[in-house]
Amino acid sequence: MFEKNAALFLYAVSPVHMGAGQAVGVIDNPIQRERHTGHPCFAGSGIKGAVRHGFTAIGGDEKLIDRLFGPDAGSSDLHAGAVSFGDAQLVALPVRSLKNGYVYATCPQAISRAQRLLGLIGIKADWPALAVAEGGCLLANPALLSGDKLHLEAFEYTAKVSQELPKLAADLAAKAFPADASYAFFRNKFSQDLVVLSDTDFAYFAQNAMLIEPHVRIDPETGTAKDGGLFYTENLPPESLLIAPMLAGQTRTGKKDDWMDAMDVHTKMKTVLDGRLIQIGGDVTTGRGLVVVKIVEG
Repeated sequence: MFEKNAALFLYAVSPVHMGAGQAVGVIDNPIQRERHTGHPCFAGSGIKGAVRHGFTAIGGDEKLIDRLFGPDAGSSDLHAGAVSFGDAQLVALPVRSLKNGYVYATCPQAISRAQRLLGLIGIKADWPALAVAEGGCLLANPALLSGDKLHLEAFEYTAKVSQELPKLAADLAAKAFPADASYAFFRNKFSQDLVVLSDTDFAYFAQNAMLIEPHVRIDPETGTAKDGGLFYTENLPPESLLIAPMLAGQTRTGKKDDWMDAMDVHTKMKTVLDGRLIQIGGDVTTGRGLVVVKIVEG
């Protein structure tokens, strides 16, 4: 039984390829998506594996790996780990804007799901209920407008300046971004340039505004591209924000000398992870998968 809960915000600082295998469509290597929303997501097992794999690289004690995450498969000393990660849900996406470069786009559905998750683990998120019609949007920064319209990619939205959104955006930014001065620009931009689209309009960007990269297989003998070796890989774009639950319980090794309670386990994880850069997903050798972690306690 897990006794200590926290929220794990994941902020992409590079493209992230959390792969879902191969597909027969235009995109050969798609990313993971939720079945019911189509939003990009990170499977909890993938988050746990990435944290386990990079635990010592980000300052963790190698002796704690099996106690916290469980032993490797095939070990003669099998037991459950003390830490669990839930699936990461999408909170906001960067979308190219006519003004200010890009905005952080979200929708009532994504905001409500993040609010629910925070509430379930005991974190207060007193955010107002938001309602947006298709073709419209709510925003906090009038400087994003051209007349009374907001232009994102090739689309035009009827905009309304919300008096409630700045407080929501500022609270979410404070929770989701590290307090370090190097993130001040992004905390401020998120607070000012958060835009709420309808669930339907946001779903379009969640499906079609990903970063698609062409790759070519090289013949090692000729040093040229192989015939039929062109393939396309989908990535979550940098500046995307997701949220996941992190659950901690007591260690289960069965050894008295190894025992830690849930609070000790949580403290170890927070000390190592909070504010750190981790690598998640594939294509690590091409600089993909760099994600900043922020932990918010219940």
